Amino acid sequence: MLEYASYALVLLALGAYVLLDGYDLGIGILSLFDRSDQRRKEYNELIATAWDANESWIILAGVALWAGLPGVYATVLPGVYLPLIVMLLAFVLRGTAIELQSAAPGYRRGWGLVFGISSLVATVCQGLVVGGVLSGLPHRGGVFTGGTWDWLTPYSVLCALGLVAVHLLAGAAWLQDKTTGTAHERAGRLGRPLILAVAVAGLVLGFGLRLADPQHLRFDQPLRATLFGLAVALAVVCAAIAWYGFGRRPDWRPFAAVAGTEAAGLLALVAATAPVVVPPDLTVHAAASPHGSQLFLLIGVGGCIPFVLAYNIYAWWVFRGKFAQPPAPCDAAGPSDSAAAAERAVPAAPAAGEGPWAAVAVRRVLLTLLAVAVAAVSQDVFGGVRVWIGPVGIALFAMTALAGWIRSDRRSAAAGEFDLRAADK
Repeated sequence: MLEYASYALVLLALGAYVLLDGYDLGIGILSLFDRSDQRRKEYNELIATAWDANESWIILAGVALWAGLPGVYATVLPGVYLPLIVMLLAFVLRGTAIELQSAAPGYRRGWGLVFGISSLVATVCQGLVVGGVLSGLPHRGGVFTGGTWDWLTPYSVLCALGLVAVHLLAGAAWLQDKTTGTAHERAGRLGRPLILAVAVAGLVLGFGLRLADPQHLRFDQPLRATLFGLAVALAVVCAAIAWYGFGRRPDWRPFAAVAGTEAAGLLALVAATAPVVVPPDLTVHAAASPHGSQLFLLIGVGGCIPFVLAYNIYAWWVFRGKFAQPPAPCDAAGPSDSAAAAERAVPAAPAAGEGPWAAVAVRRVLLTLLAVAVAAVSQDVFGGVRVWIGPVGIALFAMTALAGWIRSDRRSAAAGEFDLRAADK
């Protein structure tokens, strides 16, 4: 029975990730279709408060899957390797864009575009992974036996489009709850069309699952049919509440209803496919780790969940209420202070002759080689190969990275970027 507890732990982490990071990704996609730089900046600042905490749930899901259901991990990871890698790269670019946009004094359209496109790419990749798994991955004895592109199926493409609609709906619901003014009105207008899009996607994916899934879905079993019907009914009720709540107060109601819809959809999927995790025949029992590993996982990861919930709830509590842009620093300052603040905010242009194109090209080539070296080190060390680099090489690599970091900090301090007293003022 411990394997089903591990399975429930994976589902809990995945459900929390879809709920929390889903609205993050949805707001990022919505920013691509908004022409107001002020609203785009507001979207970014709203996400910057909790995006990293929201993404911690997918890490927890990966750890639980690796330790509790290693057969699923060994089958799914090589089967959907390409979309997973693209998704991780999108996460890196997205986090960088959020933080650099938040640190910028105004709105930077380049980073805003990176934020929106990377959110869309991450969502599409997640849908391709889910659809590829539900379409069935060839495996034998817990080992993936298919090809590189087996995850790309018509059903996986439909799943990607459906997940984009779900994340857009969650993003619109979150914006209605947390914003005011034109952003609030826009979210209220977008809600109902997005509910219709999600309903159409749910019908298409629900009926298409019987054609795409290679296992025979046993809806003739009374318990399975009952649980599936209750989950679908709950999803319909929550969607109706969200439909009524968009554009009306209280503003929290659409997001709560969308969260209920997402949870009901996940329960319906589990009711339709369990105990098979990877179609057509890899079950929870067959993919589970030994009893001792299961017990260690439930004690270790189960003990971490209260802390993860605690800092998520604390972050929600700190940033509760409506979001408001902070006042500009020059509003309460005198003319001389305003001029000084403007002078500090605008970086000085480099003098002529600084940073010639040859030096820039060399730096970019060295950064590219450094990235390749990092990938080689990761493969050799964690893969147990250790052909390119040994312990001495790792030490030299770490010392070089530390020296570069210290040099960069010293240059930033010399440029006045670490003037904390001026920042406090």
